Amino acid sequence: MQDSAEKWLNDFLGYLQHQRRLSPRTISSYQRDLQQASLYCQQQAIEYWSDLNVHTLRQYVAYRHRQGLSGRSIQRELSALRSFYNYLLQEHLVSLNPAQGISAPKSARKLPKALDVDQISQLLNHASDEPLEIRDHAMMELFYSSGLRLSELVGLDLQDLDLAEAVCTVTGKGNKSRILPLGRYARQAIEKWLLQRKQLVEDGSRALFISRSGRRISQRSVQARLQRCAIKSGLPEHLHPHKLRHSFASHMLESSQDLRAVQELLGHADISTTQIYTHLDFQHLARVYDQAHPRAKRRK
Repeated sequence: MQDSAEKWLNDFLGYLQHQRRLSPRTISSYQRDLQQASLYCQQQAIEYWSDLNVHTLRQYVAYRHRQGLSGRSIQRELSALRSFYNYLLQEHLVSLNPAQGISAPKSARKLPKALDVDQISQLLNHASDEPLEIRDHAMMELFYSSGLRLSELVGLDLQDLDLAEAVCTVTGKGNKSRILPLGRYARQAIEKWLLQRKQLVEDGSRALFISRSGRRISQRSVQARLQRCAIKSGLPEHLHPHKLRHSFASHMLESSQDLRAVQELLGHADISTTQIYTHLDFQHLARVYDQAHPRAKRRK
C-alpha cells in the first residue's frame, strides 16, 4: 500500500495510545490485525484504505477463513477494521466504513473446562511452610474464591484489600473496577502470605503478590507456579488461571442459579458471555426441572 495508507494506520495507532489510552498489548493486537488486512490489500493491488469496499472485504473474510482462522479471530480482525474506519470517518479521510455489518463465519463455541469440587479440594487442601508455596496457595484460593482474571490478580495492590470487611477491589477490562467478596479460606491464606511477604518485599513495592526478588509477580510466573502446584497435587489436567475462574463461575451458578449475580462477580459487560456457564450445569438444571415440574417427571 502507498505511504499515505501506512501513515493513516500509524496515526490511528497513535490515536489509540494517546487519546483512548489503550494498553500497549491492546494496541499491538490492533496493529497485528490491521497489518494482516494491509498485506491482503497489497496482494490485491489495493493502494489506499479508501479503495477497500464491502465486496473486497467479504473476499478477505473468506480468504482468512480458508487459511484456517477461527470465526472468533476473524471477528476480532473485523472489529479492528471497524474501529479503524470509524477513526478515518471521524478524520474525514473516507466516506464509508466497509466493515460495518460484515460478520465472521460462525464457529463452534468451546465450553470452558472446570475442575470439579473434589479436584479443587485436592489442589487447595495442602499445607506448606515454604514462603513461595504459601504465596501460591493464597493466589489459588483468591482465584477460586473471587473468580479473578489473571491480569486482575497480578495487578492487585495491598491497598485493594480490606481483610476486615473480607472484600477486595479489582480493576478489570476497560479499566472498570468492581468490589468482590473474599471467602474465609482465601482471607486466611492471604493473611498467612502477608506475614511471609514482609521478608521478600523490595523497594516498598505495593504489589500484593511479589516474586522471590521482591517485585510484582509476572503473569507468566503465575501460570508456571499454578501448573507446578497441579502436578504436585496429582491433578491429571493442565491447570491455568482461567480454569480456576471457570470453576468459580460454574460452581457459583450451580449453587445459586443466579446468572446476573455471577455476571457481576465475573465482571462481564454482556450477560451472553456469562451464559456459556449455563451449559456446564445443564444436567443439574434438568434434575431440578424433573423434580419440580408436575408434568415433567420422566418414567424410570
